Amino acid sequence: MQNYINRIVRAAKLDINLYEEVEADKGSMGQAMGVVVLSSIAAGIGSIGTIGVKGIIIGAITALIAWYVWAYLTYFIGAKILPEPQTKADHGELLRTIGFSSSPGLIRVLAIIPGIARIVFFIASIWMLVAMVIAVRQALDYQSTLRAVGVCIIGWVIQAIILTIVFAALGGGHLKPI
Repeated sequence: MQNYINRIVRAAKLDINLYEEVEADKGSMGQAMGVVVLSSIAAGIGSIGTIGVKGIIIGAITALIAWYVWAYLTYFIGAKILPEPQTKADHGELLRTIGFSSSPGLIRVLAIIPGIARIVFFIASIWMLVAMVIAVRQALDYQSTLRAVGVCIIGWVIQAIILTIVFAALGGGHLKPI
């Protein structure tokens, strides 16, 4: 358990070596999934005043689906469409690194404090985006941070479109994708 907590903290600190470590550790898939779930639960708790308890369950399920879709899109875009010469990765490596890039989202639990929800969610979003770029750069062995940013943006836009269509088809078009 201490190793797991240490990894979460290192991921939140944007430790490049942590992202290399989980990229190589095929046994860390459950830990990566756990970070995604914990981060979404933290967001749900932080949003209880706005969306209620159901948001925790819906958020956890949505986060897991979004994580998988984003990792797959990122793999396809980054390793197949926009690879650098040294890029060598598989879907699992991106699932693990992107999962750990959700660790800054744990601070969203603080949004339960009246009056600070917007700033907490804003800070968490920026922090998670930076972690995602680092995760993608490390998993895809990119030399260019700008390329990792581009892959993340393209993947995010496609994921948002897919999730919006899925939510609308399921009758939940009023929900916002993460």
